[in-house]
Amino acid sequence: MAMHLNEDIDGDGEMHDINVTPFIDVMLVLLIIFMVAAPLATVDIRVDLPNSTATPQPRPDKPVYLSVKGDKQLFLGDRAVTSASLATALDALTQGNKDTTIFFQADKSVDYETLMSVMDNLRRSGYFKVGLVGVEAGGKG
Repeated sequence: MAMHLNEDIDGDGEMHDINVTPFIDVMLVLLIIFMVAAPLATVDIRVDLPNSTATPQPRPDKPVYLSVKGDKQLFLGDRAVTSASLATALDALTQGNKDTTIFFQADKSVDYETLMSVMDNLRRSGYFKVGLVGVEAGGKG
């Protein structure tokens, strides 16, 4: 009298159970991915940027400075320009070379909307190389 312990085996010797080990492995990997990626997806973090301690880049021969004063007045070099005439003034100053780096500087009191408006104006004019000018951090160490 033989005793049949595994009832999931049919007469051909095939098992009808599902192997869940690969499924569990995949689920654990997905869990780790989501645990790592979830903190990176937050967008409502307050940003308090520190001063830059990077070494300054060498200055070009004829740098082109675009400045925004506290009263939102635009200056290209030492000359006052308007938003409407910025593209033609830049083309005249750079001889139409769109690869020229424009060094953009703004007063602390200038709002973000004005900065983005000037940056959009530069992009529409075809000047994509923009260097942001800041004050070098003093008192290292």
